[in-house]
Amino acid sequence: MNQRNIYLTNKPLSEAKEAWQAALQRHGFYDRDPLETIEVDDSLGRITAEPVFALRSSPSYNAAAMDGIAVHFGDLTGASEAKPVRLHNSRFIPVNTGNAIPEGFNAVVMIEDVHYLSDTEVELHMPATPWQHVRTIGEDIVATELILPEGHRIRAIDQGAMLATGVTEITVQRPPRAHVIPTGSELIQPSQKPKAGQIIEFNSRILAGYLNEWGADASRGLPVIDNPDLLKKAILAAAAENDFVILNAGASAGTRDYSAAVLAEIGEIIIHGVAIKPGKPVILAMIGDTPVVGLPGYPVSALLTMRIFVREMISIFLGQGPPQSDYVEATLSRPLHSAMGVDQFVRITLGRVGDNLMATPSGKGAGAVMSLVRADGLLNVPSGCEGIGAGEKVQIELLRPQTEVDSTLVCIGSHDNILDLLANQLHKQRPIVRISSAHVGSMGGIMAIKRGEAHIAGSHLLDEDTGEYNVSFIQRFLKDIPLQLINLCYREQGLIVAKGNPKNIQGFRDIAAGRHIFINRQNGAGTRLLTDKMLRDEGIDTSEIIGYDHEEYTHMSVAASVANSSVDAGLGIRAAANALELDFVPIAEERYDLIVPAQHLLDNKVATVIELIRSNTSFHAAILALGGYNLRDCGKIMYEQ
Repeated sequence: MNQRNIYLTNKPLSEAKEAWQAALQRHGFYDRDPLETIEVDDSLGRITAEPVFALRSSPSYNAAAMDGIAVHFGDLTGASEAKPVRLHNSRFIPVNTGNAIPEGFNAVVMIEDVHYLSDTEVELHMPATPWQHVRTIGEDIVATELILPEGHRIRAIDQGAMLATGVTEITVQRPPRAHVIPTGSELIQPSQKPKAGQIIEFNSRILAGYLNEWGADASRGLPVIDNPDLLKKAILAAAAENDFVILNAGASAGTRDYSAAVLAEIGEIIIHGVAIKPGKPVILAMIGDTPVVGLPGYPVSALLTMRIFVREMISIFLGQGPPQSDYVEATLSRPLHSAMGVDQFVRITLGRVGDNLMATPSGKGAGAVMSLVRADGLLNVPSGCEGIGAGEKVQIELLRPQTEVDSTLVCIGSHDNILDLLANQLHKQRPIVRISSAHVGSMGGIMAIKRGEAHIAGSHLLDEDTGEYNVSFIQRFLKDIPLQLINLCYREQGLIVAKGNPKNIQGFRDIAAGRHIFINRQNGAGTRLLTDKMLRDEGIDTSEIIGYDHEEYTHMSVAASVANSSVDAGLGIRAAANALELDFVPIAEERYDLIVPAQHLLDNKVATVIELIRSNTSFHAAILALGGYNLRDCGKIMYEQ
């Protein structure tokens, strides 16, 4: 089994889903006895398998709804301030809230309206109505009344309603039992420190968590090393004890990807390879009548593929039909290119800017877990579509509640580590403000402001002629937009190098002369402009810099590339070097500002940010602790038009 595998199929998504559902039906996956009887006390979150009816009425007796006295309403006919009615104790009885109303009485007078003349006689000044302040039998629930319908997910209040009528046991849908098997000799546990080539195993936690969230009863096993016999043993054991099995990694075409071969040997492969991105090498198989889904190893691919093929299985198994998702219409903030012939699922961040709900594609690959952490929704770009243009309307499947999306402040532009601190601080505010930040460089932020796609934009563009930051670019590209340019910080820019600076890199001439590997920032980034200026000033051609065309989008990504020894140096801020315990060769101090259109200054989200950066001393202290920052003008308006 050391030869490279090939895909058995590469089905279009619609055909793959149809074939998979047909196989599930054929093997009786949805015909299993999915019912069980449980105590109502244990039913929270479970789904009713049949309607639930009240055994008794609630209340089961006529009960006082107030503290006071029980009377017969007819005895108080004509009572008034001028003609009060006196009752002896044979015609009234003291009651507290919840007490049973004795036979012969049909109203309650509140204690505040009762004037005791003696222990045995009262005087009343108002008439009563029948069943006044009395909770009559069945006022809440009548015996035999429907409490919950079939297919209802039980809430805490539902438990109370059932118990109030004497229902203590109910029949619910049994959740399908699932087992997640992670595979790969390179996998280690999160408590272990990874060596080169080792990967922390967290996928099974993500996958089992979502399975449980979708209604399954999921467990997970320890990683199975790349050994066909051990993999076969683990799959057979899991298939014998569970309703379905999730196999993570080993589904692709590598020489050590054994999942397809093992599943073909012990079962039937329905599909191997679906025309989707990410998630193409998914395996859909049957071991006897037990479904086995082989997922790709990358976490984003694994989760999105499981969402496509397994979420529906669980929902139908539980008698709820295909799962329903919420969709919103949004405007795409930047062009999106798509490969022809595949259904592409793009992670999206959302934010409402004025009247427009803006959708910004996020994520750099199938292994970028944080792209899903930050994602607000998914955009499905169907096969046959080459891409979608900026400004086009798109349908987004929500991954977060709409209320969270509406509380999002959209920040597009240059990256700075302060934005992470800001996001954390805003999450502690009441009401909570979320930040959706897209790191597209200073010019990208200016263009987003021009198109009305952002509340604020971070920028640090230096005009070489004037020595001023940002203003000339605003006057050139945003001249018709009223706005304020508000300073966030001054920060140190310099070369990020390995700890101890072992190659003694002091500047770009050292990088060029030593043939050291450099990592650049993307076009339009202020740091890229600074790089180009320094190369021009020193008379260094870009062709002399190895790695000049290799781009990253954030200072932390540059620092990470240095930290993992894939490059020797990159231009970035001191805070990024400090965060990863790298050395830093200072080159310049620059000003980093926020561009805020005037129309958004009164937006509560924007106002909260401005107030925070101007007045919060603990926030300032956290910034300074990062290193390389000066806040002498923090919150100051540097320019206004």
